Amino acid sequence: MNTLATRFYLAAGIFALCGMVWGIQMSATGDHSLSPAHGHLNLIGFVAMAVFGTYYALVPSAAASKLGSAHFGLAIVSVVVLIPGIVRAISEQGEALAKIGSILAVLSMLLFLVVMIRHRKPV
Repeated sequence: MNTLATRFYLAAGIFALCGMVWGIQMSATGDHSLSPAHGHLNLIGFVAMAVFGTYYALVPSAAASKLGSAHFGLAIVSVVVLIPGIVRAISEQGEALAKIGSILAVLSMLLFLVVMIRHRKPV
């Protein structure tokens, strides 16, 4: 498996583990007020990263591209900014970080789309 796919899978595993521990903590305390942030961590941090990793494992030319590496960096930053941003927004400490993280997540998906278009196989 190529290195980029492995990095995405490792990130997915780390984010999934964080999401699971967080979910257990919410259940143990009975406080589910941050469940939207927990859900976004699981969806973007685990599911999206795993999907990205699968694509890069199947399309080595995309994994070898500079755009692929840029995509990894942007995807990681989007999760690291978005999840605390959602927590801050729910806690009424401001929405700026959540807004920035949301834009980064959209840009990450847009970059993924560009990578897929550039490395599509002719039919």
